[in-house]
Amino acid sequence: MSGKPKGEQHRTGLLNGFAAYGMWGLVPLFWPLLKPASATEILAHRMVWSLAFVAVALLVVRRWAWAGELLRQPRKLALVTIAAAFITVNWGVYIWAVNSGHVVEASLGYFINPLVTIAMGVLLLKERLRPAQWAAVGVGLAAVLVLTVGYGQPPWISLCLAFSFATYGLVKKKVNLGGIESLAAETAVQFLPALGYLLWLNSHGDLTFATEGAGHATLLASTGIVTALPLVCFGAAAIRVPLSTLGLLQYMAPVFQFLLGIFYFHESMPPARWAGFALVWLALVLLTTDAWRTARRGRAAAAAAVLLDKTATARTNPVDPVEA
Repeated sequence: MSGKPKGEQHRTGLLNGFAAYGMWGLVPLFWPLLKPASATEILAHRMVWSLAFVAVALLVVRRWAWAGELLRQPRKLALVTIAAAFITVNWGVYIWAVNSGHVVEASLGYFINPLVTIAMGVLLLKERLRPAQWAAVGVGLAAVLVLTVGYGQPPWISLCLAFSFATYGLVKKKVNLGGIESLAAETAVQFLPALGYLLWLNSHGDLTFATEGAGHATLLASTGIVTALPLVCFGAAAIRVPLSTLGLLQYMAPVFQFLLGIFYFHESMPPARWAGFALVWLALVLLTTDAWRTARRGRAAAAAAVLLDKTATARTNPVDPVEA
């Protein structure tokens, strides 16, 4: 990080955070522009062009040392492959949902993602929850039940997005790569299957990239930028602002998606859906308030420990009046 003052660093981090989550929140406006390409063709282009974009970026900044280290660690390579599989599911379902008129339901997936992440922490990592976290998870489950009754079936788009992204995050945590490096590794795994699928489409005359004109082809190629640019901004924010701030900013994306679904795409919101969303938002308020209080207590405890340490040091090492 550069030698900018701390306040300026924080402002830069916030701006990058707003940019990242703002772009993720507005991305539903982009996918419909790629029609008549199918969701699977768009997904394949996203994989291929994302790798091209991040490869150029890594060449420019000359950050390739991590690749050699990764290739020498079969366990990490396996985890990268698993992460690539889950993000493929997440991307594919999300693109299909947006282009099929399910933007609101897709936004719900990212609203409940923090609750799913906590539940997975309990079930898989044996983490212990605080009472407020248990309450939030319980309210989240009630929301899913309400929505299931309202839809006549479980909100499978939301659940698929939430569980695939939560699992992806869990695997990424174990891989421990930076945002751009992680995207490069994952899209490298995705590249050959995606390219093979595009070549297969072309052989059957179904590849819109080759038949819908230069503007359409340019939009499909820009999926790499649309994928990577928010990650670059997120990486710049993550090293400059506290995790608690990023935790609050993350709700920007599903809020924007939700508003777009209602006011731009004019999707219906029957009473049962409003009730389900209200319960999810209540769960997130409980979760966020608990996280904020815990972080505040942690900072207070750390400050008290530093003060005690300074007091103890002053008592054991009194200043000589002559030296003073």
